[in-house]
Amino acid sequence: MGRRLAAILAADVVGYSRLMGEDEAGTLNALKALRAELVAPKIAEHQGRVVKVMGDGLLAEFGSVVDAVECAVAIQDGAAQRQADDQPGIKLRIGINVGDVIIEGSDIYGDGVNVAARLEALADPGGICVSGSVREHITGKLDHDFVDDGERTIKNIARPVHVWRWTGVKASAPGLESSTLTLPDKPSIAVLPFDNMSGDPEQEYFSDGVVEALTAALSRIRDFFVIARNSAFVFKGQSKSIREIGRALGVAYVLEGSVQRAGQRLRITVQLIATEDETHVWAEKYDGSLEDIFDLQDRITEQVAGALQPSIRLAEIERARRKPPQDMGAYDYTMRALKHVWMLEKEEATDALDLLNKALEIDPDYPLALALAAWCHAQSSVYNWVEDIELAKSQALALAEKAAGLSTDDPLILTVLGTVHTFVRNYGAARIMLERAIALDPNAAWAYSRLGWLDTYADRPEEAREYFEKALRLSPVDPMNFNNMVGIASSYQVAGDDNAAANIFQRALYERRNAHWIHRNLAPALLGAGREQEAQQSYEAMMAAYPDLTIKRYKEAMVFSPQALDRIGTQLAKLGVPEG
Repeated sequence: MGRRLAAILAADVVGYSRLMGEDEAGTLNALKALRAELVAPKIAEHQGRVVKVMGDGLLAEFGSVVDAVECAVAIQDGAAQRQADDQPGIKLRIGINVGDVIIEGSDIYGDGVNVAARLEALADPGGICVSGSVREHITGKLDHDFVDDGERTIKNIARPVHVWRWTGVKASAPGLESSTLTLPDKPSIAVLPFDNMSGDPEQEYFSDGVVEALTAALSRIRDFFVIARNSAFVFKGQSKSIREIGRALGVAYVLEGSVQRAGQRLRITVQLIATEDETHVWAEKYDGSLEDIFDLQDRITEQVAGALQPSIRLAEIERARRKPPQDMGAYDYTMRALKHVWMLEKEEATDALDLLNKALEIDPDYPLALALAAWCHAQSSVYNWVEDIELAKSQALALAEKAAGLSTDDPLILTVLGTVHTFVRNYGAARIMLERAIALDPNAAWAYSRLGWLDTYADRPEEAREYFEKALRLSPVDPMNFNNMVGIASSYQVAGDDNAAANIFQRALYERRNAHWIHRNLAPALLGAGREQEAQQSYEAMMAAYPDLTIKRYKEAMVFSPQALDRIGTQLAKLGVPEG
């Protein structure tokens, strides 16, 4: 055995098991053709060596990091071209690392190889992930753009690995005006340099710092495709239209802004614009003083990142709604479902599941569709929408675990899995999943909300309210915010303050009239507060929506502590709900 420094490329076929299940012979033939006609020639062309082929995977070694990255890009570009030419649609994930390897015969081993394999698993279909050391080696040598994806903890590797994702965009973006890049199959955004409206060059560093912080924060959101800062800053000082910039960078949205100083006061204005028709999706302004300039920057970053998620989702839903049926794919069906998923109403959840099932017919391994379907089943269990509550919980858990297995570091998917674990009272596992989601995306408002619910169920009302308030602050325009109010009300209810609980339940119900499940807690809270006439009205609305409700079925659905359930159950019995 010996050692040497090498660039290691690991590649794997996306959805190989599904493809084999659909057409075993066709998949094998297509994979052999891809290797023989594209992968092997490109590796040889870039002075690489195929170390070994493992079923649907491949490991290659290069003496040059630049050659390894150029080869990976050439392979992914070639695979995309083959699909465009109507050849069998096999997509690859590729990971590249540079490190010390152990040589044994023709094989190589060691952490350098293991990290490359883990990076490959993190890559998007048709994408490339590289380590920080690879990114350092190619800086200034290649014009392929990579976006910072932050440090990741990788299984069986002692140290965190800094991950960079290939964007598919050349760093020389302004030269691409002649061709329009295909939009990624997820919301895509570039944060453009902010305008300095102060006439003070000293403020330039602040506006650039805000842009860098925003780009880094958005890059941590796995739902988004974010253009790296270097590509976006190419447009600094250029008089190009939003549409031209969108085409050059291949993004559906741009975030632009301005910084204005008056004495010791600063005003930052930001706005989100759709590049297709240059319509304004969202805008906000922030005021602060030069004395707290860094706190102001952090606040802007936090609030903008939180507000952009629901704003972009709403815009993506509308974009999918306008697509003709013949052009609909799994992503489009999932985007259409989103509008219904977050309504937390029975009919809406049914409509969402219909759309998500269509998405899963097209792509059974689409993690987002699996996770959202899991959340719909979870809703049906906790809101008493189905006869067999335990079956709904098991369906939710199976779908959520499959989604998390396919996408191990997506904050939304981890939040769904944590939520489902909460509903089946696996509180420890739930907290791990939710805290991991926040570690990956500190702006994950829904994960904070679900931690609030977890502490509410665990009789920790004060801690719960802190989480709910954090969620409200992070995402002030989120359509789910009425549910944060329900959570805050529930925290008062488990603490025994029925009057405060009832007031907040009523406010939440005012925002979402058809969320009839709120009456299951509002009616007993009103009774406990001595507001008997209002309690009777809420009881009647509850029984109209739930004619078969019993105290037994309520307790099966809800996740409160036994003490809280017994107290609420006693109040429901006084109102006339049968024991069951």
